[in-house]
Amino acid sequence: MTSVEKKSIVSNRPSIIFLLGPTACGKTDLILNFCENFPAEVISVDSTKVYRHLDIGSAKPNSAMLNRIPHWLINIAEPTEIYSAARFVEDSLRAIETIVAEGKIPVLVGGSMMYFNSLLNGLSKFPAADASIRTELELKITKSGIQSLYAQLQLIDPLSARRLHPNQKQRIIRALEVYKSTGKPISSWWESRKTNALKEKYSIYQFGMMPSERSLLHAKIERRFLSMIACGFVEEVRELHRRGDLNCQLPAVRSVGYRQLWSFVEGEINFDEALNRGIVATRQLAKRQLTWMRGWQELNLLPIDDGKKLFSTKKIADVWLKMLSRTPISHIVGARQNSESIQPLQ
Repeated sequence: MTSVEKKSIVSNRPSIIFLLGPTACGKTDLILNFCENFPAEVISVDSTKVYRHLDIGSAKPNSAMLNRIPHWLINIAEPTEIYSAARFVEDSLRAIETIVAEGKIPVLVGGSMMYFNSLLNGLSKFPAADASIRTELELKITKSGIQSLYAQLQLIDPLSARRLHPNQKQRIIRALEVYKSTGKPISSWWESRKTNALKEKYSIYQFGMMPSERSLLHAKIERRFLSMIACGFVEEVRELHRRGDLNCQLPAVRSVGYRQLWSFVEGEINFDEALNRGIVATRQLAKRQLTWMRGWQELNLLPIDDGKKLFSTKKIADVWLKMLSRTPISHIVGARQNSESIQPLQ
C-alpha cells in the first residue's frame, strides 16, 4: 500500500503537495501543467531560483509564465545575500498559510532536498560557527587540498560524508568545524530538531519524479545545459561578474553551472573545460538528489521513463492524476473526472 493510499482517510486538515525530483527531470513542465488546470499555487523549493538575476542557469520560469501562474520564493534575494534553510522554512510557512487562506492548495516543487527536509522535519539546533577553527581548516585546504579534509570527514562522520560530494568545500568545512568545536559529528546534531507544526496542521502528499535509467536523465542534462548556453548563460554570468560586488564564495555564485562559468569568465579555465565541468557538476547534483530521494519516507514515485526513453509531460501527468484521485484531495480533480488527462501546455 502506498503512502497515498494510507492517507486516504478523509481529513479536515488542509492539504499540501510536495513534488521532488532531480534537476532536469521535468518538474517545471509538470507543475505548470497542473496549475493551469487546478486551484493551486507554486512554492519553489530551489536554492538558486531565490536569487534575482540568476535566470537562465537556474531554469527559472520566464516572466510570462510567472504572471500566468502564481509562484512564491522566486526572485526574493540578491545574489550578495546568503539565503539559508532557516529563512526558507520561515518564508515557505508564510506562503503556505496565505495560499491555504485563499482556498487553494500549496504545491511545493523543486530539487533542494535539504530545504524540503528542513520544512518537513524541522531545523537542527546546530552550534554557532567558530571562526578560528574555520580559518584553520581553510589553511589545511590551501596546503593539502579539499580531498584531505573529505577523507578526514569520512573517518569521523561517514554518515555526513556520504551526503556530501568531495568538492563541497563549505559543507565539509562546516561538518569538521562542528566536530572540532563540540566533539560530536554533525550527523548527531540532525537528530535534535526544532519541531514545527507542518505535519500537525496539514495533510502532506509527497511525490518524487524518479528515472529508472539514469543515462536518459544524463543525456537530458547535457541537452539542457547546451540549450542554456545557447540562450545566453555565459553572458548572464558575465553580467553578474561585471557588478563587482560578487565573488566565488557566495552561495549564488557557487550554484551549479554558475560556479564553472564564473571560473571561465575569470580566465581560470577555457570555455570547453567550463562547459564540461558544468555538465558533470549538474549530473553530480542529480546523483545527490536521487540519493536523498531513495531514502525519503512516504514518497510516492512518479516514473519519468520506461528504461528506453523519457516520458512526455502528458504521460507523467496521467499517472500523477490517478495517484491524486486516490487521496482526500480528490475533489480537486472532480472537475476533470470526465477528461482523460491533464491537458498539456501549449
